[in-house]
This record gives sequence, C-alpha cells and structure tokens, in this order.
Amino acid sequence: MDKEIELLIKEETIRQNIGIELIASENYADKEVRQVCSSILTNKYAEGYPGHRYYGGCEVVDKIESIAIERACQLFGCKFANVQPHSGSQANAAAYRALLPEGGKILSLVLNDGGHLTHGSPVSFSSHFYSFVFYPLNKEGHLDYAEIRRIALEEKPNLIMAGYSAYPYEIDFKKFREIADEVGSFFLVDMAHIAGLVAGGAHMNPCPYADVVTSTTHKTLRGPRGGLILTNSEELIKRINSAIFPFYQGGPLEHIIAAKAVCFKEANTELFKKYAQDIINNTKACQEEFKRLGAIVSGTDNHLFLLNVLDTYGINGLDAQKKLETINVTTNKNMIPNDTLKPNKTSGLRIGFAATTTRGCTKEHAQEIAHLIHEFLSNQIDESKAKERVAKIIKDWKLIENI
Repeated sequence: MDKEIELLIKEETIRQNIGIELIASENYADKEVRQVCSSILTNKYAEGYPGHRYYGGCEVVDKIESIAIERACQLFGCKFANVQPHSGSQANAAAYRALLPEGGKILSLVLNDGGHLTHGSPVSFSSHFYSFVFYPLNKEGHLDYAEIRRIALEEKPNLIMAGYSAYPYEIDFKKFREIADEVGSFFLVDMAHIAGLVAGGAHMNPCPYADVVTSTTHKTLRGPRGGLILTNSEELIKRINSAIFPFYQGGPLEHIIAAKAVCFKEANTELFKKYAQDIINNTKACQEEFKRLGAIVSGTDNHLFLLNVLDTYGINGLDAQKKLETINVTTNKNMIPNDTLKPNKTSGLRIGFAATTTRGCTKEHAQEIAHLIHEFLSNQIDESKAKERVAKIIKDWKLIENI
C-alpha cells in the first residue's frame, strides 16, 4: 500500500480504538460491510437502473442492486426504494426534485433548533432552489404540533418536513400526516439519524405516513456511507429515480450499494433490534446521570441528547469539544433551542451513543461517561486522570477492526 496513506490509516485506527466516540451521526461499520465496500464492484460502471443500464456487463450488479432494493423495502415496510444516492444530502435533493419539480414552499424546523443544512440553510442548495418557512420548538424543546398546524395553515406550504439532526425526542409522524392532509401538502421525512432505531422497532416508522422518506445508511443503521429514498407511491418512485439519475447523479457506486444490501440484512435481525434498544437505554442512562449531577441537559427518547455546557460549565460548545478531544472523547458542538451563541461557537454539545454501543458500551459505562465529562469540564480532574478513566471505561470494548 501507499506507505504515506497506510501510516495515516493506522493512525486513524489507533484514534478510533483509544477513544470514546459520542458524535451522534457516527458509527462503526462491521468487517463484512467494509470488505464489500473495498470489493472489485468498485470497478463497474452502471448508469441507469437494473434491467435498464447504459453500459454492458451489468448482469451481476443488476442482481446486487435488486437485492438491496428488496431488502430496503422489507426492512422498512415500504413498496419502493432507490438505493443509489451517494449521501443523505443528495437523497434530499432528489426528493425535493421529485415532489416539487417546479420549486415551491417547504415548511421545516428552525435550523438552530435541530434542522439539517439541506432543510433550508442559506449556505445550502435547498434555500437557493426552494422557499423555506420554519416552525420552532416550544420552550421545553419539544415539537408543538398545534403550532406547526397553525403555521402550516397560514403559510400553505407545498411540502412539510420532519426528521432532524439534533432532536432528542420521538416524532409523531401520524400527527404530521394529518396536518399535511389538512393543508394539502406533501409530507417528507428525513430519518437519517433515526433509521437504525426505526429498523430495530425502537421508533415509529415514518413509511406508512410520509409521501417520501429519505435517509443515510451510516448513522444508527450502521452501514456504509450513503443515502436511501423510500416511498409507497409508484408514481413518485419514477420521479425519484429520474431525479437521482440522470438529474443529480451519474454512475451509481455499486460496491457501496452491495454494502447497503449487507447492512439492510443485518438490520433485519433480532440482534439488531436489541442493539437499537441498547442505544436508547445507554443514551437515557447517560442523560439521567448528567441531570443527577446537576448538568443542564435535554431529555431523550432516542440516540442523542443535548448538553448545555455554557450554563453548566461556563464554556462554549467549541471549547468544550476541543477540551474533550484532549482526553480522547469525541463530541460535536451544537446549537441548543434559543441559543444565544453563533453556530461556530454554540452553547451546547450533541452527545450520542450509537457508536459506543456498537463497541460494547453498557448502561454502567454510559453513567461513568457522564461522570467523566462532568468532572473534566468542571475542572474536578485533570487531563492525565481523565485519560486514565477513558482507558478504564473502554478496556473491554471491541477493537474497531474486529467489529
């Protein structure tokens, strides 16, 4: 191997093994997924869809992609799937294109309250091609369905969105569907963060309620990096397919699609259902321990919660993130509802347990992680002592290369 890159891969392997990964959008793909990602399938060009390619020699990849589609539909209980999006952002772009080919108005969550960049950020393509209006969280940080309905009736959007990047509570998709029907709008769910919880039966499934569901495959779903689009509408899947190819993408990544197929099979097992519930149990255990210690935290029903580091420890999110990195604990700064700081600083951290649970984190470990972070950010222990605590917590966890 290229020695320079080989050394950096080894360096990254060490970094992942010696640390506690609490970034809510990260996870560890297992050996089989990683092997398929690096297979000779990467050599094959396959523009188009199974049975309708623009290149020859696609007989095998047609079978693989068809299996991935079938498994995605079975896993999430829907009729149609497109497994070609390279990312969640491209999945959202294609979904918008399919639902609103001439543009239109989209109602989504206030970005600082937990929305994604592609949900109307001024720096994203989404706000350049579509008109966005927003609904806020209430003072307690929860979705207010009555307020969402009021805004929807006033704004008359063409599309209502649910599904977020930093919302720690369960989402009632049935209520959103009722609002969308009353307004006469489409309903789109971006379940990128909670797809694994949905697959594991630990969160309400949006597929029976939404016109279109988009997702990534690498967060709680624990597959390769990539995107996914689901629908129950035969008309919409045709428009979705056209929006992916040829509108937004060229050749699909058949090695990644094969890895998605592996991921969907793994997620459709009893073992994965236990994993999904363990994520929730670990997240809740950590959140409750922070609260018991006097920290200001959100509640949680899923794989993440928000820690208000500014009001708890007198430090902004960026500085807290950097400080925790010195002891091999990886988090990310995040806005909290009604945040007074800008996105490049923030008042909070987003803390998630999908990745640590994959490695073997237990509720007891999660509670100890809360103590460790609380004591280190409040300067009760120094860096050396904190690193010792990290090593003790992870000493029996799986090595990344053995997952």
